[in-house]
Amino acid sequence: MKISILGCGWLGLPLACELVNKGDQVNGSTRDPDKIGQIKEQGINPFLLELSPEMICENADEFFDSEILILNIPPARRDDIVDFHPRQIQSIIDAVNSCPVKNVIFTSSTSVYPELNREVAEEETAQPRKNSGKALKIVENMLLSEFGFNTTVLRLAGLVGYDRNPRNFLKKRRVIRKINSPVNLVHRDDCIGVIIEVINRGIWGEVFNVCCDNHPRRIDFYKSEGEKAGLEFDDPGEMETADYKLVSNKKLKDSLKYSFKYPDPLNMK
Repeated sequence: MKISILGCGWLGLPLACELVNKGDQVNGSTRDPDKIGQIKEQGINPFLLELSPEMICENADEFFDSEILILNIPPARRDDIVDFHPRQIQSIIDAVNSCPVKNVIFTSSTSVYPELNREVAEEETAQPRKNSGKALKIVENMLLSEFGFNTTVLRLAGLVGYDRNPRNFLKKRRVIRKINSPVNLVHRDDCIGVIIEVINRGIWGEVFNVCCDNHPRRIDFYKSEGEKAGLEFDDPGEMETADYKLVSNKKLKDSLKYSFKYPDPLNMK
């Protein structure tokens, strides 16, 4: 299968490597010229692609010459992100509509859900409150409303695994807030596993939350990580009451029959 991954970063590059190992032909983009060699070494066809917000890519037709596009670019931290990110995605939509791509996977985020002090699922109608969530919700709707290709949206919870380890947070002695709230996390290996399962099963035109089964309290999660690293965990004292959300993964598990490799944030590596 020919697959293009727009955004070969922390998640996109290991995903591309996994697909290459499966025998797929993979195009991978980066905006960093210094990463071209690294991508090529992994058997991935590398492309320089920038979205500023218009797409800049010398060989765009070759990059989009695939059956599937995996769109993996989180919204940047900028004041105008609600306008800027949709313009980035529109430039991609324009390119896809003139290329062979028929199916798109968009890695969104559970930040599209506001903190409602209850469980949230894919059919939630409450609107995001943060600008990054607002931008993502707009982009999701743009992609899902297209007729030239099918899109499956994966709303990823907080990403952990490998170098994104909460122990690094503790080592910097940063203040842990909302310590009594539940965590919504997912390991990178499970993100990759879910994406591959969507492709294998050909499940298109859907929206799925990608999140661990279990949701321990933040204080319990960070205490556990601190103990693993031999770090002393400062007693935060009185636990403040804070708004929260509990992200459900039921639809994903029912539809994909996916079993998480790391269902519990307290038992990740």
